[in-house]
Amino acid sequence: MSTIELKAVKKSWGNTLALKDVSFIAPEGDFLVLLGPSGCGKSTTLRLIAGLETVTAGRILIAGEDVTAKSPSERHISMVFQSYALFPHLNVAENIAFGLKVRKVPVDERKTRLGRVAELVGLAGLMDRKPAQLSGGQRQRVALARAIVAENHICLMDEPLSNLDAQLRHEMRVEIRDLQKRLGMTVVYVTHDQTEAMSMADKVILMRDGKIEQEGTPDELYSTPATTFVARFIGNPPMNVLTLTDGPDGGVLEGAESYLSWKQCGAGQVIGVRPEDIDVSETGVPAELISADYLGADSIVTARMGSQSVVVRMPGRFQVRDGERVNLKWSNEATHIFDAKTGHRVEP
Repeated sequence: MSTIELKAVKKSWGNTLALKDVSFIAPEGDFLVLLGPSGCGKSTTLRLIAGLETVTAGRILIAGEDVTAKSPSERHISMVFQSYALFPHLNVAENIAFGLKVRKVPVDERKTRLGRVAELVGLAGLMDRKPAQLSGGQRQRVALARAIVAENHICLMDEPLSNLDAQLRHEMRVEIRDLQKRLGMTVVYVTHDQTEAMSMADKVILMRDGKIEQEGTPDELYSTPATTFVARFIGNPPMNVLTLTDGPDGGVLEGAESYLSWKQCGAGQVIGVRPEDIDVSETGVPAELISADYLGADSIVTARMGSQSVVVRMPGRFQVRDGERVNLKWSNEATHIFDAKTGHRVEP
């Protein structure tokens, strides 16, 4: 069993409360991602699970056993760090097997595990090289191999891809997810990159200011964001959040002509709509086109509706002429409603 459970966990340094009643379950064999901006508490949460920090209040359970007061070595967890943390004077083989040597695993077993893991992560031909002779992607593979060779059922990863370029990050995302599935490990993965979270996770926990803002599958966070913070954090470009005011037939967009209204809405609420759900139409809300960023497969168009800006994703190259006016429209199903004061989702 390798289930991880946090129960009302708090962490404070003096008068600063870094984590506030954080509770969640990482089921056995799942890939769970802790996502959020810098300073939200995701790395602190990971360090508490690993035992590298002490819990101020609450409990941490691994496989049903309370490990809150146990040392890192008693938790049987592997960890991959952002900085790789390789020994520069040791070669690849010695770096991978270092933990086994410290734990006095017999030499024959070390060699067997080392050979198996080297093949698994594609390092078989690089075992005699020092870290300085490796690329960033190869160093990350060494760090992964060191975590895998311990044969623990839980692996914690703290932003392991942040030092790699975009192409390598994509390749490593695929490799890490494939390894996790093949080995059946429970992985808790920390990142600020929503692309990593959306493409790798079985479940995402989005954190903000030491609390869980929303947890669920990637599709749940994208399709039904619980707050305007989630709506803006998930999605690229982020969701448009537009202010409403009262009109004769319901809420209308503040500062825009009243061509589109929502009967269930009004002042004190905002609506969200994703850029990919907006179309240029013969009817809808009049808008003035401002600019277009061509990205190859699509263009990100910025428009102004009254006093509010809106971003629209259009397929292919979309040309914008100065002062050009169009109508923008989207379906009721694509409209998300939030309370303007609390930011919480309002179900129509």
